[in-house]
Amino acid sequence: MRFLDTQTDPPERIAAALTQSNSLDLPEVEATVRAIVADVRARGDAAVRDCLRRYDGVELEALAVSDAEFDAAEAQVDGEFLAALDVAIANVRAFHERQRQPGWVVDEDGARLGQLVRPLARVGIHVPGGKAPLPSTLIMAAIPAAVAGVSEVIVCSPPQRDGTANPYTAVAARRAGVSRFYKVGGAQAVAAMAFGTESIPRVDKIVGPGNPYTVLAKRLVFGHVDIESLPGPTEVLIIADDSANPRWIAADLLSQAEHGADSLVVLLTPSEQLGRAVAAEVERQAGSLSRAETVRECLRDHGWVIRTRDLEEACELSNRCAPEHLELMVEGPDRWLDRLQHAGAIFIGGYTPEPIGDYIAGPSHILPTGGTARFSSPLHLDDFVKKTSVLCYSRERFEREAAHVIRLAEAETLDGHANAIRVRLEERG
Repeated sequence: MRFLDTQTDPPERIAAALTQSNSLDLPEVEATVRAIVADVRARGDAAVRDCLRRYDGVELEALAVSDAEFDAAEAQVDGEFLAALDVAIANVRAFHERQRQPGWVVDEDGARLGQLVRPLARVGIHVPGGKAPLPSTLIMAAIPAAVAGVSEVIVCSPPQRDGTANPYTAVAARRAGVSRFYKVGGAQAVAAMAFGTESIPRVDKIVGPGNPYTVLAKRLVFGHVDIESLPGPTEVLIIADDSANPRWIAADLLSQAEHGADSLVVLLTPSEQLGRAVAAEVERQAGSLSRAETVRECLRDHGWVIRTRDLEEACELSNRCAPEHLELMVEGPDRWLDRLQHAGAIFIGGYTPEPIGDYIAGPSHILPTGGTARFSSPLHLDDFVKKTSVLCYSRERFEREAAHVIRLAEAETLDGHANAIRVRLEERG
């Protein structure tokens, strides 16, 4: 990890360390994605199968996972995984059930106004599988969709080398009540869900992370369908003081570094001693991880220990970064919460490491990245519903406000709007 100090290093260098590069600014990748999306839109399953041969190296007769394959997958996973999965599903469901918002109506002074809240009809979830199987991501999207009342949830995830679905992801899909599971990933899966093919139905919304090809495809199809975000590389930022355990901090930084070489891992602390201890622990622990090469590349390019003047400055820098994951490992952490305005999720205390949120706590781990926590939120129940306004004016209320509508329409030079009011006034009995 590299060291910076806010008292000696220029502010622009500090700012650069806290800023993720734009993973979507890739012209060559975008050209490839445009071609894939156009091809899938034009040729449907045939184009999807071509992509499976080219990018996954498999030939598939059927794109959908069959009941027999689901049964085989369940036989491959152990009881401990199933027990953990059931706990995760229960916690995610309980958390999102608290987010329910019913519709409402008010009827007063001659006007009935309200809002209808209705679930989306069909949602598609993209679950990555290239670097590692991610059944947890499936749970974090499928369960909120089910709680919202979405009637049909389909999943697309790349096949394994033998053409089967990853058993852990398949079992998670079955236990989450997913309607259909297709062994297709990447840009071709996004295009198939956006436009529909002979096998894969068109959806109303696509959610879920992926590599730059997947994310660029989501950007291209937005408008034909809705999307929840354009997720980039993962991030963890830890604010810590001398009360924190350097071994734990190092482990938490490494837990995100193993996602990819482009992950951002940052420690902000006013304690030079803690920063040096954490860096030494990171070096010691990194070698024992199965993804050590990826981890070391991440730490070399995107791993930072930044010494701050105090915790207040650490909070200010965290807000500039707006990290996906923010861990707060300080004495009296609650008193700093009001100062932390921008973060996808905040993990408080030594016993709430980021993997608690990834797997088991309940909030969705699909979080804003790349500084977008300044204006966006984690995946939540509202991502799976639509809201419709309801208006009903009485004659008396209409006549009382008609002149105001006419004047506002005239200011906008929209005579037709004004006329729609006048014709009613002219026919008053």
